[in-house]
Amino acid sequence: MNCCFCGPIKNCAPYLNNVFNNIEKLGSLFDDYRIIVFYDKSTDNTFQKLLEYKKKNTKFDFYVNKKPVSEYRTHRIAKARNYCLDQIREKYSDYPFFIMMDFDNVNCKIVNSDVLKKYMNRDDWDGLSFNTNGGYYDIWSLSIKPFYFSYNHFKNNYTFHNIIRDYINYKIKMVPKDELLPCISSFNGFSIYRTKKFLDCSYDGQVRIDLIPLPFLKEHMMATNSPIVYRYLGLSGSKYEKIDARKEDCEHRAFHYMAIKSGARIRISPDILFY
Repeated sequence: MNCCFCGPIKNCAPYLNNVFNNIEKLGSLFDDYRIIVFYDKSTDNTFQKLLEYKKKNTKFDFYVNKKPVSEYRTHRIAKARNYCLDQIREKYSDYPFFIMMDFDNVNCKIVNSDVLKKYMNRDDWDGLSFNTNGGYYDIWSLSIKPFYFSYNHFKNNYTFHNIIRDYINYKIKMVPKDELLPCISSFNGFSIYRTKKFLDCSYDGQVRIDLIPLPFLKEHMMATNSPIVYRYLGLSGSKYEKIDARKEDCEHRAFHYMAIKSGARIRISPDILFY
């Protein structure tokens, strides 16, 4: 069994030593592995860290982006993740697994490789993310009944961010022992995929409402008592102030909706991989 570890990197220097150590620990679970990174211009010493690591690990390769992509963050991240997918299609399509991850503070914590190991030979998932210490945090990428779309596209979006966060943590808590929680989309900073199920999918940071079935959208509107709205959130004063919901959505949602249409099973494990 082989695996690719993939992701975008920008301003991640403080975390990279630990993240790469964790990748090496997880990589030992496989017969072979590769690390594929899309680097974007940083204001810290991320680039130097990548050069140093490349000298130490021949399994590591990174692409340096020199072209402006978009003013929108989700569009830039989607391009980075799609570059990694293109590399998998061209060079590693025979690898049974790939992992898409963030190279930041979430994945620089202590890793419990036994958590990932216990799922490797199970056949009840195609895409699998994990719980995190302190609770599931990545609400933007999450699509789960009855919340199928982004909370940013409904009224009272900050309120529903908290409602959905409490809801998903309750759902995870109630998962029976040794079972997984089905969903439409999840990431939470780290997800492993069965390569063949996702080769025809792509990440898209635009608002891809066309991928979401109308009954799902209606159910979400009923759950929030709100129509779908498109607005600029730049004046909100919150940590999400730079999101433009007229143009942006989490890039993982489109990727997972494409996979769902091909029969992929997206699941969340209640186990904590990084603690």
